[in-house]
Amino acid sequence: MASIYLLLQSKKNPAVIYVRLRDGRTLDIKAKTNYHIDPSNWDEAEQRPTKKALKDIDIANLDTDLTTLKNDLLKEYNRSKGVKIVDAQWLKNFVNPPQQEKKHPDKLVDYIDTFIEFKRRDVKNTTIVKCNVIKHLLQRYQEHTKSILYIRDIDTKFKMDFEKYCISVGYAPNTTARNIRFIKTFCRHAKSNGVETHHQLDSIKAKYYKVDNIYLTESEIESIENLTSDKLTDGLVNARDWLLISCFCGQRVSDFLRFDKSMIRYEKNKAGLMKPLIEFTQVKTDKIMTIPIHSKIIEIMKKYEGNFPRKISDQKYNEHIKKVCKKADITEPTHGVKFNHELKCKVEKDYQKWELVSSHIGRRSFATNNYGKIPTSFLMYITGHTTESMFLTYIGKSNKDIAMELTNYF
Repeated sequence: MASIYLLLQSKKNPAVIYVRLRDGRTLDIKAKTNYHIDPSNWDEAEQRPTKKALKDIDIANLDTDLTTLKNDLLKEYNRSKGVKIVDAQWLKNFVNPPQQEKKHPDKLVDYIDTFIEFKRRDVKNTTIVKCNVIKHLLQRYQEHTKSILYIRDIDTKFKMDFEKYCISVGYAPNTTARNIRFIKTFCRHAKSNGVETHHQLDSIKAKYYKVDNIYLTESEIESIENLTSDKLTDGLVNARDWLLISCFCGQRVSDFLRFDKSMIRYEKNKAGLMKPLIEFTQVKTDKIMTIPIHSKIIEIMKKYEGNFPRKISDQKYNEHIKKVCKKADITEPTHGVKFNHELKCKVEKDYQKWELVSSHIGRRSFATNNYGKIPTSFLMYITGHTTESMFLTYIGKSNKDIAMELTNYF
């Protein structure tokens, strides 16, 4: 008949409690349990905590758990005897059952939640938002196609069908290209976790198209500067000054609208002159930036007693700067894309330029107007672009434009 013993093998506190299973002369195996106790509270003869120690509620619960362990082990042994190989490994597996490998979902929409959980601590909240936006887009695509997208089905045919769907519901080609790149990222992440992917996955290419890059020319910026206060409300004056600051600092709206005079310090340049610098952490990249402050920005700050204009929300800023540009007669017919609220989709056609103005225009205007005047590497540092090709695409420079710039040196 099988016998089960509980014992300690150490005098150190806390000591691991071992379980030993014997059955005649044929079986004598032992394994660590997940339980510990102070040896001074252990009754070796009784193979349980001492009566004195049982007054402690935690030790009393331990005693109950050990009794349950012995009973369960005896039942499992009786079931396994003559059916399974009962050895030391069998006992270890009973005491500490091997963890079942977690199976990751193979449906694309479901896996996006898994991807988010993996990446939540490593990426910005804006990236999580983008992932969820794409998830909802894919759910609508599945409803449209009356199908379920499995990760193993993401191939070149899916890419073409998905592009057609996105165009039909009003997505811009470059937005669709970005979404396809995200989908490839989800699939590659799934592949690294053992989920089956299609052999064409790496062959899927998301092409970015050259778009009409809307920016303010230097003469248009001057027109905005020259707007007199009597033509603008206080709110528009405030927004106008922020717009000018963006045109002379080249930063994203998420960064420059947070500027505060406490971020400014003065340093000596090589000529020994004290120059103002502003230091801040970019919201999108979490990168610490230190950039010089343009003299035009210093002039604007003088109006506010050395500070920046008062804070304004991104949405209100977007609304106000359109009105500012309209007041500055920036009405040149310009080809672009704008959301039509009546049709509930984006419409591509010619608009008056002020209608296409949005919060990123200052950054693009800074980069475009200073291209060829300031070394590209310096401009890229200020705008935050990591590659020259990305920078040139951002300001809309083609190979022909670059070739024509080079003619100045021949």
